[in-house]
Amino acid sequence: MFERAAARHPHAPVVLDTPLQLAPEDGTRLTLRQVALHVRTLSARLKSAGVRAGDRVAVHKTNNFDIALLAAAVQRIGAVPALLSPRLDGETVSRLLERLGRPWLLSDADKLRDSGIDLSAARRVLLSAGEELPGTELLTRHAAAPVPAPTVPGRREPAFISHTSGTTGLPKLVVQTPDALWHRVRLQKLVASRIYATESVALCMSFVHARFYTAVELAVAHGNPLLVMVDEDPATAGALFAEYRPGIVETQPNTFVDWEVLAGAPGAPLGNVRIFAATFDAMHPRTVQTLLGASRRRKPRFIQLYGQTETGPVAGQSVTLRSAARAAGRSVGWPLPGVIRMRITDAAGRPVKRGVEGHVEVRSRTRAVTYLGEDERFRGQLNHGWWRMGDLGHRDALGRLHLLDREIDHIASVGSSLELEDRLMERLPELREVVIIAGDDGVAVPVVCTRDDEPLPRERWERATADLPALAPMRHLPYAALPHTATAKVRRPELIRLLAEGVHG
Repeated sequence: MFERAAARHPHAPVVLDTPLQLAPEDGTRLTLRQVALHVRTLSARLKSAGVRAGDRVAVHKTNNFDIALLAAAVQRIGAVPALLSPRLDGETVSRLLERLGRPWLLSDADKLRDSGIDLSAARRVLLSAGEELPGTELLTRHAAAPVPAPTVPGRREPAFISHTSGTTGLPKLVVQTPDALWHRVRLQKLVASRIYATESVALCMSFVHARFYTAVELAVAHGNPLLVMVDEDPATAGALFAEYRPGIVETQPNTFVDWEVLAGAPGAPLGNVRIFAATFDAMHPRTVQTLLGASRRRKPRFIQLYGQTETGPVAGQSVTLRSAARAAGRSVGWPLPGVIRMRITDAAGRPVKRGVEGHVEVRSRTRAVTYLGEDERFRGQLNHGWWRMGDLGHRDALGRLHLLDREIDHIASVGSSLELEDRLMERLPELREVVIIAGDDGVAVPVVCTRDDEPLPRERWERATADLPALAPMRHLPYAALPHTATAKVRRPELIRLLAEGVHG
């Protein structure tokens, strides 16, 4: 991907908010040619260190764009990168290393120091930055290694391992193939080509998620400036957007919630954005309208994609400020044409009529092939070739998908927790997050976080919830106290456990 883009647009700028950890001397302004050269050099060092085609290489390091370059270098020599989120704790990483079958571990000194990772679960440990620690080896020892020719994996061979969000326990290791990844991106490239050909792009996303690489492919193909961000803080993002004026911005839904404050910020940091893009989850209507209202472009749009790690995007829609004002918040659009077939089924796995709520199932060529070490669990989510997404929803008369809840999070007494959360976010602009979870007695418990963790007046809460289903007393927590995944989703089962154990009072 990087070499192809660099061959066409060698001088295209790649701007970083944080220097590459493995090459801080490059600063924050690179070109596609430099990025591609880093990948070539890293592939040479990895091969010289002993990594071979077919080997699994776990990449678990400090959060930085160099995660993507290391992953590309691993794959360039025919090895299989397994990207593990920097947010994962040492015990979780150790268990995933065991499941990977003693892979190579590619990390850095800062990440490994006091991490608690059992390094004996790895074949060998290579460091991309920092000083050597006991039992590790710096890649820079192989600085003079010759650059090898690339090794291209077969279309249906394992080529990339990502992991699920871990909202319900130990993350599952998802084995992806080039064929599935290509089918995910080909329709998007066709639809997005005209837009991306004229706009600069800003990305602030998890570097261990497959979606990031699709987004990069769309961005670098046309040689326009690419801004890659590590820091999600609105102050950092606002300053960069005001300076570089991106036309396309993509990040996680929860980060867009944080960036609502940029709508009225000095310098109009969102003023030049033509396209806001998000995947993973449905967006709060309040957030969509706030961001679109901040753009000064003619007919700005919010493109939302719904999907999961195992399938990639399966549905999508594009909304304007006008259509967002009247759209249902839980609508995530239509199945992607020519790529995805979708149906809703009952508890027995039988298709139901339009408008009837049930389990969301899809059939596509974009699906991963298995969970590493848990193939039976993977097959358990298949219903005669249809993949069960784990979400409840319905399709309306026009074929649009409307989400109700995650199956595991559904609370019968409130109908749709997600819809309640949308209403509360709209009625209480000071909310940064609200999560409806199940209490021990079956009554829904609202957990709220406010901007800057300011108190929420009880009378405002009572007015906002007066016409809603019965809720338990509000729990107000600092935002930092919420357990999050790599893509900023709240880990609801973990939150329930923490509250039950009194960890957060």
